[in-house]
Amino acid sequence: MALTKGFNETVKNRLHRSEGFRRAILREAVGCMISGDLETEKSVLRKYINGAIGFVKLGADLGRSPKVLMRMFSPKGNPQAKNLFQIVAHLQKIEGRMLKVIDRKAA
Repeated sequence: MALTKGFNETVKNRLHRSEGFRRAILREAVGCMISGDLETEKSVLRKYINGAIGFVKLGADLGRSPKVLMRMFSPKGNPQAKNLFQIVAHLQKIEGRMLKVIDRKAA
C-alpha cells in the first residue's frame, strides 16, 4: 500500500519541528537495521533524511551525490553496510546523540 503525499508531508513537517520525534525515528531505523529488516530501515531513514536534513545537505556533508543517496534508500536500492554506517554515524553526530546496542538478557 502506497503512502499518501499528505502522510509523508505530515511526517516530514514533524521531523523538522520535533527533536524528540527525530531521535525516535533514527532509533527506529537503526533498530530495524540491527534486526535485519533492511526494507523498513531504508524507508524510515529516507523519511528521516528528508525531514531532518535533506539529501542535498547530507550529500554535501558526505561529499556524495544527493541522487546516489536517494537511490540508495529507494525501494530497489541496495546500500552497502559501509555506506549505511557512515550515514548513520553522521546523522547521530547531527542529532548530538550516539546510539548504542544493549543486550537485554545481559542487562
